Amino acid sequence: MEEVSAIAPLLQPLSIRGMTIANRLVMAPMTRSFCPDGLPGDDNIAYYRRRAEGEIGLIVTEAIGTDHPAAIGDAGMGEHDLPLFSGQATVDAWRAVVDAVHGAGAPIIPQVWHQGVLRMPGSQPFPDVPAFSPSGRYGDLSKTDAWFRSRAEILSQAGRIPTDAEIVEVLDSFASAAEHAVAAGFDGFAIHGAHGYLVDAFLWGETNHRTDQWGGDISARTLFAVELVKRVRRVIGGDRPLIYRFSQWKQQDYRAKLAETPDALEKILGPLADAGVDLFDASVRYFDTPAFAGSDLSLAGWAKKLTGKLSGAVGGVGFDKGMYDTFENKPTGGVNNLPRVLRRFVAGEFDIVSVGRAILNDPGWVGKAKRGEPFAPFNIEMLNRLI
Repeated sequence: MEEVSAIAPLLQPLSIRGMTIANRLVMAPMTRSFCPDGLPGDDNIAYYRRRAEGEIGLIVTEAIGTDHPAAIGDAGMGEHDLPLFSGQATVDAWRAVVDAVHGAGAPIIPQVWHQGVLRMPGSQPFPDVPAFSPSGRYGDLSKTDAWFRSRAEILSQAGRIPTDAEIVEVLDSFASAAEHAVAAGFDGFAIHGAHGYLVDAFLWGETNHRTDQWGGDISARTLFAVELVKRVRRVIGGDRPLIYRFSQWKQQDYRAKLAETPDALEKILGPLADAGVDLFDASVRYFDTPAFAGSDLSLAGWAKKLTGKLSGAVGGVGFDKGMYDTFENKPTGGVNNLPRVLRRFVAGEFDIVSVGRAILNDPGWVGKAKRGEPFAPFNIEMLNRLI
């Protein structure tokens, strides 16, 4: 008799529009900075193929920038190694990645971003282009965590307020990225709308003080994200799924709240759902942290409850510390917290589970989870390698 895996519920397939994934375990998007001149090469192809061979249900790529001049840049920190969608060369390069992942049996979706005010000034190839933020604001410097403080002091310098036409240019750059993704053969599209980057900055009251159509109260501040989703949906059509990552916390402030109450969260996510989002990827530091007082429900659980859309949990799966604690305290890793994941999954709280550092550390992590084998201790050097 075939042995039943302890995580059998997570091994069921799921269809999202025209894409079907073999199981509910997803490789989370993780910025790696290993794309010289913005292009993935043979090392990137092998990196993603290994995870597909490791029986992952879906791969979501590292964040890929749009072709907007201020979209990405880490001056002095591998600034040429962040990927972007810009022209046929990038389409061809990512098609090689897509073909390798498909050949190994997994679907793959690109996550696309604009760093906004978190783009380092002076970054190539457009060093004179200023940071792009709804109101030229970084946030409250005093609330920045210690490990990020030196960068924050640079990023928080006063910025300029973009015009209406300049905002539309950014929206159009996401539509262009969607065209590139379709041409490269990706199975869907994911928008990075979290962590204080540009899309999130339009939603967050701390960074959006605009008084025109792009600002206002919590409902009005959704306009940028809604228009972005609509543009992407028109490009990718009705057969490809659209994933939207959101978060309460920001790099500017780990304790920030995008929404203080479930009602406020519904005012943000509801319009996005109506605009065409299929799955909300709720990014938290710990996947099972209750989102609001008076309820044990996680942020992913609230997203699903409030919108009726699919949702995904991410944050600390396989670890006892959050992602950014890695930079100050070496995480234990190798932790089997899948029983906690399963309890919430079986209760219907979310539909997929994204795993980041654990799969970065071990491409065969999913297989070990299936077989109930112990996980390897985390090797922090894996953050600096592409294997």
